[in-house]
Amino acid sequence: MSDEQSVPRPFSWDAVVAEVAAGLAEGEEQGTSREQGWDAVAARLAAEFGPPEARSDPAGAPSSRVLGRAPADPPVELVVVPEPEAPVEETVAAVQEELPLDLTPLDDVALRGGLEALLFVTDSPLDEPSLAAALQVPVHRVRATLVALAAEYDDRRAGTTLRRVGEGWRLYTREEHAAVVERHLLEGQRSRLTQAALETLAVIAYRQPVTRARISAIRGVGVDAVVRTLTARGLIREAGADPDTGGGLYVTTALFLERLGLTGLDELPELAPLLPDTRTLLDEHPDS
Repeated sequence: MSDEQSVPRPFSWDAVVAEVAAGLAEGEEQGTSREQGWDAVAARLAAEFGPPEARSDPAGAPSSRVLGRAPADPPVELVVVPEPEAPVEETVAAVQEELPLDLTPLDDVALRGGLEALLFVTDSPLDEPSLAAALQVPVHRVRATLVALAAEYDDRRAGTTLRRVGEGWRLYTREEHAAVVERHLLEGQRSRLTQAALETLAVIAYRQPVTRARISAIRGVGVDAVVRTLTARGLIREAGADPDTGGGLYVTTALFLERLGLTGLDELPELAPLLPDTRTLLDEHPDS
């Protein structure tokens, strides 16, 4: 076979149809079966047109197409871009070191006043980051101002002193004024009860549990203020509610018995000897 004959012919559907028809006709003439005729035609076509991977398109570039299949899409390479990790936690102090841009920085006078106000209303030590967050100032300014305030209180021997307790700051009364504070606090406990308070306390002691409405009916006047005073002194307390009216029921406390020197309510004196004589009441109120 010459070099020209060894080069496969260009692929053409018309040529394929003609070869198939000629091969089948030739097979019928030779008496072969239809299946054998198909096999002979397929072998001859493969030899003439060459294998699919050896063919080229008209432009001369090698073709990767396979006869009877759609061309495959080029592979797509996926690139995974990892997302940046969010910070899990950050310290409060680091956040507070940066002042928000939309706030006007406090001057020294306003900062001192704000710190004193916060320390005055709290009943537990406040740490520096919490104070800085409330005042919207850096932590280092809060720390410096607190140290200056503490030194100022000590220099002028103020009635209050500023101390650092653990990680927080708190205002305390100065020890040298303890006697004055104690006298003021205890004087209120030692002051005598008014006549109205004593009468209300007696009604509660003998009629307990009793509501304020019932006390007012017995005394003939309002007793709201007196009941609050006796409750604040710790002599009476509220013990449940009246099932009929829903009003609070008041009883005496252990402090009441202690102040009177009694061990129980059964030791209260009888009321009968203390009540006025019936004839005296009729003489004073003849129309009753």
